Amino acid sequence: MDIGSIFLILTLMLLTGLFIARPLLDHRGRVVTQAEHDLSMLLAERDRILNALAELDFDNALGKIPEEDYPGMRKKLLQRGATVLRQLDAFQQAQQENYGERLQAALESDPATPSTIGVDDPVEALLAARRRSRESKAGGFCPQCGGAVTRSDRFCPKCGTALAT
Repeated sequence: MDIGSIFLILTLMLLTGLFIARPLLDHRGRVVTQAEHDLSMLLAERDRILNALAELDFDNALGKIPEEDYPGMRKKLLQRGATVLRQLDAFQQAQQENYGERLQAALESDPATPSTIGVDDPVEALLAARRRSRESKAGGFCPQCGGAVTRSDRFCPKCGTALAT
């Protein structure tokens, strides 16, 4: 082999190694504050509990969990979920100004508040209210372009076609 070929191969290997190692050598990582870390932990815990509740309900529907154990397990998960949601609310309240005013306005504008639902568990009441509010907003699809429309739309937001009311 020619000395020039060896030098070219070594140079390419060195450049490739530097390119691969560059992220490790750069110390431009973003510093995460303690507040961001806490928020991330709370959101991850909320997601974990929601997934656990869904799996528990699914396992109960399949008969994998004894009927006498299911209510207790579900109650524990709901209590932990309510605690995490309260912590998230407290965290967001501390981070945002006027949080209470916006929440109050949202509850006043939403006719399906937890007090009118008639469910004992506040988490279940909030879930039911959210489902109802989402169902009431859906209006179908535009007959012209197939874009999603809400019930209050008079024209398609995508193509502008007049919608039958």
